Amino acid sequence: MKLSIPGNDQARLLDTLGAANRKFQQTYTGDRPDRQPVHTVYGGANLFKADTCVKMGEIALKSLQTYAPNFAVLARVLQLDGHEHLPQREADIMALMIKLEKMPEAARRQEPAWLAYTVYNKIVRKLHTEPVEDFRIDFEDGFGNRPDEEEDATAVTAAQELAKGMQEGTVSPFIGIRIKPFTEDLKHRGVRTLDIFLTTLLDATGGVLPANFVVMLPKVTIPEQVSTLVRLFELLEQTHGLPAGALKMETMVEATQIVMDEEGRNPLMRIIKAGEGRCIAAHFGTYDYTASCGITAKYQTMGHPVCDFAHHMTKVALAGTGIFLSDGATNVMPVGPHRGEQLTIAQQLENREAVHNAWRIGFGHTMHSLINGFYQGWDLNPAQLPMRYAATYNFFLSSYEDAVLRLRTFVARAAISTLTKDIFDDAATGQGLLNFFLKAMNCGAIAEEEALATGLTLEEIRSRSFYRILEGRRRK
Repeated sequence: MKLSIPGNDQARLLDTLGAANRKFQQTYTGDRPDRQPVHTVYGGANLFKADTCVKMGEIALKSLQTYAPNFAVLARVLQLDGHEHLPQREADIMALMIKLEKMPEAARRQEPAWLAYTVYNKIVRKLHTEPVEDFRIDFEDGFGNRPDEEEDATAVTAAQELAKGMQEGTVSPFIGIRIKPFTEDLKHRGVRTLDIFLTTLLDATGGVLPANFVVMLPKVTIPEQVSTLVRLFELLEQTHGLPAGALKMETMVEATQIVMDEEGRNPLMRIIKAGEGRCIAAHFGTYDYTASCGITAKYQTMGHPVCDFAHHMTKVALAGTGIFLSDGATNVMPVGPHRGEQLTIAQQLENREAVHNAWRIGFGHTMHSLINGFYQGWDLNPAQLPMRYAATYNFFLSSYEDAVLRLRTFVARAAISTLTKDIFDDAATGQGLLNFFLKAMNCGAIAEEEALATGLTLEEIRSRSFYRILEGRRRK
C-alpha cells in the first residue's frame, strides 16, 4: 500500500501533537474516584467539641423520629415514589413493616413501599453510625469578627478538642477548618488563626493530622490569595516536619469576580492552578454569592437562577479536572417555633408543619444539586441531616436499576460505544457510570455486594478505575 506522507514528517508532527495531548491530560485528568463526602457541616469554632459530630447524630435522629416516626410518614411528606400506595393507619404501617422485614431483598424490591422503606432505614442506620461525613470548624461566618484575644483562645481550644476527638475516635472521616479570607483587612487574622490552630493541634497529636484534613479559604477572588496560602503551608510543613504537600485546601465560589474577572474571563482554573495541586475542592457560597449579585435577603436561596448560573460556570471551568464541587446550604431550618415539653396540640401541629415544610425545601434543594452533578452540599443544623441523606439515598436508589443495566451492558461489550435503551454511552461514560456506584457505596446508599449486579467483581470495583477494568478484561 502506497503512502504519501514521509515517515519522518509524520513522526515529527505526531510527536508534537503527543506533547500537547499529554499536557491537556495532565490538566483534565477526569473525575477523581476518591471518596467525596456528601456534605460539609459548618459549625462555629467556639462551639466545637470532641464529640460534636456524635451529638449532632443524636439530635438528628431525635428530630427524624419525632416528626417522621415511620417510613410512611416520611414518604408522604417528601412525596417519594410509591407514597400513594402506603397505608395511613399506624397498625397497617406496622404490619407492612413486618411483612417487608421478612421478605428477601429481591422480593422486597418489587413492592411499591420498597424505596421509602429502604431510604428511611438507611437514614436511621447512617445517623447511628456516621451522622456527619465532613465537618468544618468555622472561624469565619460561623464565628464572626471577635477580639484577637478571643479568637486566639478559641483556636487553641478548638485544636485541643480536635486532638481529643482524634484520640477518642469521635471525629468525622473528613474534617478541617475555615479561616478568615485573605482580603486586605483580614489576611493577618486568617494567617494567625491558621498558625495557632495547627501548631496547637500538631503539638497535641505528636505531629499527626486528622485523616482528610483540609483548610478552607473563603471569599477567594484572585489567584494570589491561593498561592500565598500554599507558601504558608510550605513554611508550616517545614516547621512541624510534615511531608511536603500534606496540607490541602479548598476554595469558595461566593463572589461574582471568581466567576468572571475584570477581563471577562472565568478565572477559576487559574485559581485552582495557583494551589499547585493542593486545592482539592471548590464550594459554593449561596448567600455571599447571591448578595454579590444584588439579590435581597428574602430571595437569597439555593433555588435562585443566579445560583444555577454560577454552578454551570464552575462546571464549565473545572469539569474533568478531578476537583470536587460542592453546592451551598439551605437556610430554612427544620426546627419548630415552639419549644418545651408541655406543648398544646395546636403548638405540636405548628411544629410539625414547620419541620415538614423545611424538610421539603431541603430535600428539593439537595435533589436539584444531585441532578445537576453536585454530589456534596452544606448543612448548618443537625436537624438538616436526615433530609441530606433522604435526598442522597433517594437519588441513588431510584436510579440504581437503570445504572446497573447500563454499566453491565457497557462492560460486557467492552467496546468503544454501546447503545443501551435510548441512551448512547461512549467510552468516557464508563468511568462516570462506575463513579455512580462508588458514590452510592461511599454514602451507604448501596452495599458493595449490590454493585455486583453490574457484572463487575469486587476487585474491579475497588480498583476505582474503568480504564483498568477494561484493560484487565481485554487481556483475558
